[in-house]
Amino acid sequence: MVKVNGEMLNADGKTIAELVSECGYVRERVAVELGGEIVPKVKYEETVLKDGDSVEIVGFVGGG
Repeated sequence: MVKVNGEMLNADGKTIAELVSECGYVRERVAVELGGEIVPKVKYEETVLKDGDSVEIVGFVGGG
């Protein structure tokens, strides 16, 4: 199980890119933190989540 934004999900074995997509986020409009470190977008496809990981996904919202 992986903790995603405070919720336990069965996401181990998935990449960050897969997780972002499955959670309904637009890749270009989020920042992802894995274990307290920001993950560069170029690493989303290659970063595989494992049991016990903690992920925070923050979406950017425009306004004006």
